[in-house]
Amino acid sequence: MNTLKKLRQYMGNRKILFPVSMLLSALSALAGMLPFIFIWLIVKELLVTGGTPGSDVSVYAWWAAGSAVGGVILYFAALMSSHLAAFRVESNLRSEAMQKVIKMPLGFFDTNTSGRIRKIIDDNASVTHSFLAHQLPDLAATVLIPIVSLILMFVFDWRLGLASLIPIFISFLLMGFMMNSEGRSFMQKYMTSLEEMNTEAVEYVRGIPVVKVFQQTIYSFKNFHKSILNYNKMVYNYTLMWKQPMSIYIVVINGFVFFLAPVAILLIDYSGDYASVILNFFLFVLVTPVFSQGIMKSMYLNQALGQAAEAMERLDNLIAFANLPISGNPKKIERYDISFKDVSFSYPDAEQKAIDGISFSILQGKTVALVGASGSGKTTIARLIPRFWDVSKGQVSIGGINVKDIESEELMDKISFVFQNTKLFKTSLLDNIRYGNPDATMDDVHRAVDMAQCREIIEKQPLGLQTKIGTEGTYLSGGEQQRIVLARAILKNAPIVILDEATAFADPENEHLIQQALGELTKGKTVLIIAHRLTSIVDADQILVIDKGQIAEQGTHKDLLDKNGIYLRMWNEYQQSVRWTIRKEANNA
Repeated sequence: MNTLKKLRQYMGNRKILFPVSMLLSALSALAGMLPFIFIWLIVKELLVTGGTPGSDVSVYAWWAAGSAVGGVILYFAALMSSHLAAFRVESNLRSEAMQKVIKMPLGFFDTNTSGRIRKIIDDNASVTHSFLAHQLPDLAATVLIPIVSLILMFVFDWRLGLASLIPIFISFLLMGFMMNSEGRSFMQKYMTSLEEMNTEAVEYVRGIPVVKVFQQTIYSFKNFHKSILNYNKMVYNYTLMWKQPMSIYIVVINGFVFFLAPVAILLIDYSGDYASVILNFFLFVLVTPVFSQGIMKSMYLNQALGQAAEAMERLDNLIAFANLPISGNPKKIERYDISFKDVSFSYPDAEQKAIDGISFSILQGKTVALVGASGSGKTTIARLIPRFWDVSKGQVSIGGINVKDIESEELMDKISFVFQNTKLFKTSLLDNIRYGNPDATMDDVHRAVDMAQCREIIEKQPLGLQTKIGTEGTYLSGGEQQRIVLARAILKNAPIVILDEATAFADPENEHLIQQALGELTKGKTVLIIAHRLTSIVDADQILVIDKGQIAEQGTHKDLLDKNGIYLRMWNEYQQSVRWTIRKEANNA
């Protein structure tokens, strides 16, 4: 009932269609029972009168045909009503879930991949549609028909009625045995496994270009293949577990005649009323399959309800991600210096702190670089500025204002991001650049294109700025995508710039062009740079060496070299790596 109540909230003005569909389904089920009664009356009339003129055989036949057609029409109307309600639920679920997702803090997208989000929202909405449109209308019939059938059985012959209860009783015992806690646990594992497969499939497909470059096909496919094997093993073992009880159930629920026939023979032998017993036996043979259909429908209904309940729970858990608190008295940013004061932060469910006791400042218009080993906390520091997450301890401030007291729109408007994993949308190059500033003029766009060293990219495309990315074979290299993203950031012209490995995937030629674009982007801005290529940050006003979530060293490039510490070792290792060459030794043979 809790699941139905949740689903009903998404029906909007089509809520009335929900009870209407069940009522029509119940009437359809009753109409579907009438042909059996009329057939029984026809057989009885034939046995009594022999089908002589004046008998009601033809009348009963017409009634049987009419009630059968009426049942089909009523069921069609029931399905129309349920589908209209289900489509509204499906569309509202997707719409409301996406509206909540786009308002989530940016940290939400760190812990939830696009594949998982799509699976939970899109596929789970489809699961609820199937339940509401197909299984739920059968609920009324599933409850009503067995009751009506039992009444008919005991009205016509209570002894055959008791015989019919034996397979029903056995079937319910088997059904109760199969629908236990293991079944519910399997449903949770099943949905989780589908999410894992979907996530791994998306990540595998997205990584194919990198996989082909480094010839790592087997290794990259391993996680995807493992998720498929886990799903296969789980479902196969579950199927084997219920093979025997399900086989017995199918035999019993379809074996009413094996219980009815011996009782009918005994009744004929006891009463001698051959015609009456045969007539009632004929009716029971017609009616009892309705029982088996009703019980099977109840099993499918229970399974569909379990899937719908699990789908709604996962959807609720996804959108229940804690939103960052919003200040009741938001403040406007007037200066663009950045300050970290004794900041510590731990990711949700993590045992160790990602950063611990970080304190530093970036003066307005100055550049600070973060260097350190992977996993040392550099990216975490950068992402606390735009409130991907809220600090666990301490304070991050911009212009002396705690970022918690700044509206998210204001915060996003004042900060530009350029990450190593670039994101271009499947739309035109112009739209991709204009996302930085939708109100920008074409002159502004062209200026940003030139400053980002993108002119050659635009000119070689068939439709220039109107060329759509990802369609008709139009794709850009990693370095070219990075420059388009830089044009977007330049067009935005935010006073604070955060660069996270902006040249990570660029080749030497593109890196040179990207460095020129970065120079244009960061002029007069407050800049935080994360870099592994140390030559790109030697001119930074200050460099922070991050080690295990703490600031191990800080100073200018020259100061850090003089300290003879971690930075000097990193610099020497970097210089050695850039001198590496690949050469073919001469064959002396």
